[in-house]
Formats: sequence, C-alpha cells, structure tokens
Amino acid sequence: MMNRFLRACRKEEVDRPPVWVMRQAGRYLPEYREVRKKAGDFLTMCRTPEIAAEITLQPIRRFGLDAAIVFSDILTPLVPMGVELTFSPAPHIANPVRDPADLDRLRIPDPWRGTEFLSETLDRVGAALAEDTALIGFCGAPWTLASYLVEGVTSRTFTRVKSFAHHHPEDFDRLVNTLADAMAAYLRTQVEHGAQAVQIFDSWVGSLAAEDARRWALQPARRLLDAIADLEVPRIYFANGGAHLLHDLPEMPCEVLGLDWRVDLGRAARALPEHALQGNLDPGVLMGPDEEIRRRTLAMLESAPRSGYIANLGHGITPDVPVHAMEAFVGTVKGYRYELGIRN
Repeated sequence: MMNRFLRACRKEEVDRPPVWVMRQAGRYLPEYREVRKKAGDFLTMCRTPEIAAEITLQPIRRFGLDAAIVFSDILTPLVPMGVELTFSPAPHIANPVRDPADLDRLRIPDPWRGTEFLSETLDRVGAALAEDTALIGFCGAPWTLASYLVEGVTSRTFTRVKSFAHHHPEDFDRLVNTLADAMAAYLRTQVEHGAQAVQIFDSWVGSLAAEDARRWALQPARRLLDAIADLEVPRIYFANGGAHLLHDLPEMPCEVLGLDWRVDLGRAARALPEHALQGNLDPGVLMGPDEEIRRRTLAMLESAPRSGYIANLGHGITPDVPVHAMEAFVGTVKGYRYELGIRN
C-alpha cells in the first residue's frame, strides 16, 4: 500500500497530495468532547495511554487522513526535566527560569525517561493504524520551549524571555542548547516506539527579529535536527510566523518545512527547492462556506509543488471549526490527482 505521507516527505512520486491537520485530534470533534467529559483534565488525557491513543485515532477514523500525530503537548517533556507544569486550562509553569542560576535546575534524564505514557500511546496507535497511514511524533522547538520556561505562561509580548536573552546571551544560548539536546533524546524515544516522522513546532519563532531568530531559534533547532539525523525518519520543522526567515530556511537540516498561512506557497517553493513543503491554508478559511473552502484549497494545491508537498493548514485547526468544514477541506485534497511523472 502507498504511504503517501512518507513518500511526499522524501519527494517521491505520489498520485495526490497527502493530507493531515495540526491539532486534528481536538475540541472541534464531538467524539473528543465526549472523551473529555469522562476523562477530566487535559494532562490526565495525555498521560493515560488508552485515552490518548483513542483521541489520536478519532480523526483518522472520521476523515481517512494520511497521517496521525500522537495526542500530547509540547510542554509535557519539560516535567521530567524538573519543571512544575499545570494546565488550568492554559499552561502554567510554577518554577520559571528567570535568571542564570535557575538553569542549574534543568536536567536531561539519561536515558530519557518520565514520558513512558507517550511511548505506550505510540505503541497502541501504531498497532491500530493501517500501513498507508503514517504516525508522527513531535516536540517543541528550543526557542518556543524556552519562551514558556521563562515567561511561565503563554505570552503576547515575550518581554521576559527577550530580556533574559539580551541581558544574559551566553546563558540563554546554554538554555536553548540544553533544550535542543533534551528534545533530541525525547524524539529518539518516540521513534523507538513507532513514530515514522517527527515534527518540531517552533510556534513562537515569529516573535523574533531575524537576527535574534538566527541565534536563538534557528541555530538550536539545527542542533536538534542534526542530533536525530541518524534516525532516518523524515524531520519536519514548522516555523510559525517565519515568513521573514524564508531565505534562512534552506539551511535547515530537515526533509520538510512546514509553512504558516502568511507565506505565499509558490514563492516558498521557489525559495526552498531542496525541501518538501507542508501547509498552508489559513485555518480561518474553515469558518467560511464549504464552496469557499473548496475554492481556496484548490488554489493552494495548484500553487504547490507537484513533488514533495503535504497539504495541511497553516496552523492548528481551531475548536470552533464545524466538522463539515474539515470534511470539505480533506475531501478536496483527497479528490485532487497528479498526472504521474509531471513535475512543477
């Protein structure tokens, strides 16, 4: 059976673009909301393998997507590093990193441990998936994780983390490099338990000026990507808000670059010929009528490269999206066909 997702990651021939969606297992699905009612809080769902596996599989059953991404959160691997994390419902870190001395509290379990629940979830999901459906593991990128660690909460201004970085640049280098090494170990464990590709979410790279992004986001992300090159699984780097970094992204040592909706897909394809591309429909389009969703999806597919392209949204699906909108998006992609042998 053709695993379109893995073939597209490697820029191999496929009959149509593969499709999956960031946050595809979530609150927009009625079956997810039913599980949440019974399970309670978010962290309990992440840490209970039978629940997390069921949630991971829900969108696969409903939409027939080409890839499943394991249900978890980018912040959960910070807990075994010594971070006091809660969700209520937004994430909150009770012991943030506020000065260089706080860095001494962070530790990397060796070997990696403390997220065995995720390993079991991956085992369960892998056993349930058909051969033509890929299983994606993931982590947060070093800059994005550092933002949460220093701010302690989701930030709009990133003033604390930028103040730390500018006042203590060498110490901040140490922080993001420590996070890069920790996430490499974390992803290695995920691949050992069946992840066939991994995505690194740099959710907040768009908050940085280009000069700062090169040092504190792209450099440690490259360190992370290089550290897992030997795993020989496709690596996806998702640079949310990274349109200003388009000319820096060719240097990223990964197979796939994920793009948000602010980037022109055709322009990106010309700037990034060596990488497969993923994205990048505005999630807000899914709030429109089905005919507009289909029109915009087709326009995206027509502007995308024929070789090495994965259809996705430009960020995560929002909780208020109607199920029929997701059906319109996925159905349009699955109905699209390449003439085999033709390349852009």
